[in-house]
Amino acid sequence: MVLEEKQKESEEQQEENAATKIQAVFRGHQTRKSMSMKTSKQPAEAEKEPTRAELEAEFRADDKELCSAATKIQASFRGHQARKEKEQAQKDQEQQDKEDIEKIDLTDPDLNKAATKIQASFRGHKVRATK
Repeated sequence: MVLEEKQKESEEQQEENAATKIQAVFRGHQTRKSMSMKTSKQPAEAEKEPTRAELEAEFRADDKELCSAATKIQASFRGHQARKEKEQAQKDQEQQDKEDIEKIDLTDPDLNKAATKIQASFRGHKVRATK
């Protein structure tokens, strides 16, 4: 149990470090962008979205730490999505089970016979088990 908690804490720390790294890179990008806006002579040009080449220069693919951080965040998000989908599927199944139970005709004589047979079998098992 303690090992699981330590692993969870370690994963949370890795996620936090990954997020911090990406935030730092993005803030640097924003700062450089705002600095270029101040020195730019054409305000319309400063408001443009960065080109792919500019983004690639800003966020290098060979930056292993940044790639690792992005991968960690992606994995965390995908895990979150999977857990959310699983939870929804369980809720859907529970709802279906409730609907199925509500559809059972409790006045059906065959159902009553089957329940009696199950009860008798269980009681016989219980008596034999206590001997």
